[in-house]
Amino acid sequence: HSVAAKTGGCFPGRSLVTLEDGSSRVVQDLQPGDRVLSSSGVDGSGGELVYSEFLTFLDHEPAVRKQFYVLGTETGVNLTLTAAHLVFVTEGNCSVGESSKGVVTRTMYASDVRPGQCVLTAGGDKGPQAHLSPVAWTHIQVDTGAFAPLTRHGSLVVDGVLASCYAAMDQHHLAHWAFGPLRLLYSWTGLGTIQGDGLHWYSRVLYWIGTFLLDPGHFHPWGWSQMMWRDRE
Repeated sequence: HSVAAKTGGCFPGRSLVTLEDGSSRVVQDLQPGDRVLSSSGVDGSGGELVYSEFLTFLDHEPAVRKQFYVLGTETGVNLTLTAAHLVFVTEGNCSVGESSKGVVTRTMYASDVRPGQCVLTAGGDKGPQAHLSPVAWTHIQVDTGAFAPLTRHGSLVVDGVLASCYAAMDQHHLAHWAFGPLRLLYSWTGLGTIQGDGLHWYSRVLYWIGTFLLDPGHFHPWGWSQMMWRDRE
């Protein structure tokens, strides 16, 4: 299905995250309990980089081929994610390596990010710190495997760039609130789980509820189309 091939909120399986011991691991090999580099700020800005527990995958599709957007930065790190995935950006007026402390960001769909806007990248000699990096270019590519990790803090650093765990909906903070019961469930049980292939059941429920409570304008058009298509299967 042409829409399903483009949509969802995921990273390729070969994308790298940083573990608490400083090593890297590909996204597809994450296991519940792994602690990955994230942000302590609910909106991705103004918060220190911390290590957050990986809980589960909100989407897990090892064999699917999808269309991904690649955001290339002036510092040389490139983030690859699907069109409807949210990334933290700030509008211009930033220089390479500038600290993100006190900078207000907003979330934007990957498909809407343009050169000149700035993303948050991880670096620093005294432990991981968030810095601003201007986006220099964007392009589209097709890759195999699509994975959407959920962390306790709702964000994670992927291939050196801070991104949201959420997608399809235009507001990170609202998505983080909506996924609160799922994160609480894992806190109560003390165990995360790896779902079977496909979209997590909780994500399906939230999108279904969203069709009644929210205007479709709050959703990425491709992400909305994908949910409607899946519901008809």
